[in-house]
Amino acid sequence: MCNVQCAMEEGRAGLEAIVAVYGDWGIGAAGTQPVVLKADRRHFRELTAGAAVLVGRRTLADFPGGKPLKGRRNLVLSRSLAAVEGAEVFQSPAEALAALGEGERCLVIGGASVYLAMLPHIDRIYATKIELTPHSDTFFPDLDRDPAFVCVEEGELREEDGVAFRFCVYERRQEHFPNPQL
Repeated sequence: MCNVQCAMEEGRAGLEAIVAVYGDWGIGAAGTQPVVLKADRRHFRELTAGAAVLVGRRTLADFPGGKPLKGRRNLVLSRSLAAVEGAEVFQSPAEALAALGEGERCLVIGGASVYLAMLPHIDRIYATKIELTPHSDTFFPDLDRDPAFVCVEEGELREEDGVAFRFCVYERRQEHFPNPQL
């Protein structure tokens, strides 16, 4: 396996992330999502199937039964957990990145502190933009205002149960390539 520095020197693709955001780039309140769309959950399953997912302890606790996701390699970033059945636990972002195999696809799936810790290494972000602004106490960086990212795909506006949303893809601009130092 290759460490972070090695992976960047080889030009290997960086991490990806997937996130559902509200109009103010909020992602949740009280440890969960205020609005959940079936289409977004389906989109999440399709994009993460067979890939490694990197998740924080609190987000893992919000999964059904608090258990790792099936059909994926689960990497949990936590300073307080020693072990999680069905997952690998890492105490630092560097340890988690170093554990990834060459060419292994990995998506960061939350929560906020994990997104922020891994953002310098994320090259592509799949964002479901939900056109509501419920109360959120946790936020994702506003990629529309971030000069390091550009929206390369803005999906058609869809609706589910009266809630409008779209799937978007953001990519890191070349001049803002990740810093391999953690």
